[in-house]
Amino acid sequence: MNIFRKILPGLLLLQCLTAIAQQKLQSEGFIRRYGNLDNFHYYMIKDHKATVAFLGGSITNMKGWRDQTEAYLKMQYPDIAFTFINAGIPSLGSVPHVFRLQRDVLDKGKIDLLFVESAVNDHVNGTAAIQQQRALEGIIRHARSTNPYMDIVLMAFVDEDKIADYNNGKVPAEVTLHHDLAAYYKLPFINLAEEITRRIGAGEFNWKDDFKNLHPSPFGQELYAATIRTMLAGAKQKELKQPLAYTLPAPKDKTSYTQGHYVEVGQAESKGFALHTSWKPSDSVRTRPGFVNVPVLTAEKPGASLSFSFTGNAAGIAVLAGPDAGIISYSIDGKEEKEMNLYTQWSKSLHLPWYQVLADGLPEGKHTLSIRIADKKDPDSKGNACRIVYFLVNGK
Repeated sequence: MNIFRKILPGLLLLQCLTAIAQQKLQSEGFIRRYGNLDNFHYYMIKDHKATVAFLGGSITNMKGWRDQTEAYLKMQYPDIAFTFINAGIPSLGSVPHVFRLQRDVLDKGKIDLLFVESAVNDHVNGTAAIQQQRALEGIIRHARSTNPYMDIVLMAFVDEDKIADYNNGKVPAEVTLHHDLAAYYKLPFINLAEEITRRIGAGEFNWKDDFKNLHPSPFGQELYAATIRTMLAGAKQKELKQPLAYTLPAPKDKTSYTQGHYVEVGQAESKGFALHTSWKPSDSVRTRPGFVNVPVLTAEKPGASLSFSFTGNAAGIAVLAGPDAGIISYSIDGKEEKEMNLYTQWSKSLHLPWYQVLADGLPEGKHTLSIRIADKKDPDSKGNACRIVYFLVNGK
């Protein structure tokens, strides 16, 4: 295997990997075809165009499986005018995805095929299981309620903890959630986490030298792309006379974030906060694309406060959690005050986009979120800053 990796570039390497896979484990065994891509194929043939969106984190955003999937579709359907939307943003998982879905994907026009992945960042970010459930289900329901003809593919990528789970006879929780929602909503599901684990266990390659880490090497990205290509190639194509509208079943969780969206920070009433219409850091610390030179509501001193009124059943904030991120106290409708530390393990070297749902499962209706910067801070933080880039609301 190491010989192949050294001497075979690009497509030849991929062909070699495919041949080896056919002799050993087959990718089809890690694909659950609970649904097909009939509408996607219908619109390609009818309109001679199609839009494909990729919603995920850094593994989606980086050069690799996404680019290869785009190239494969263009090669297979040379007469189709494709539009591809890269909605991958590093560090973001299901909670950020559900609240940015409208702006980053749905507002871009009619989507025919949507790829979704959040299993790696949901685990790495420590996203609560109930919030993963409400967010991932919210993505599916929001997308399908906007366009009932949209085809959706769920995927679960691999990380070292998922490998350890499988090797200990346990299915990773994030993988189980993706699988169960795919089965319930009749969507194709690609379990790349299990596939990579089993192939490593079968001696086809290894993690350290070949796959490298959760941000796959080119070798690993080609493995992802090959399985996704297998899913696309094997999707049964019915000759539809008209597209079939998908009917949404009852939600598994009635409080899922099915109407998640951003609200601009200028709508808050504040004391001690300042609105920077095109924020950028005053230090040399890194930022994420899309989270610099944008409006940010900022305060750096304890006691600064704001109130934000919204209509819905859940709300939160997306903050830029950098080296001086502070601790906030917050409450809903003047009730019990709670605290949240905005400083993260990555804050020292990154103004991290950090999404927090501060209240959910609320009665539908009007509510007020109040936030105050506490007079204490994380021991590793340089300050008390609270920089809000978006309010998050689940509601109309």
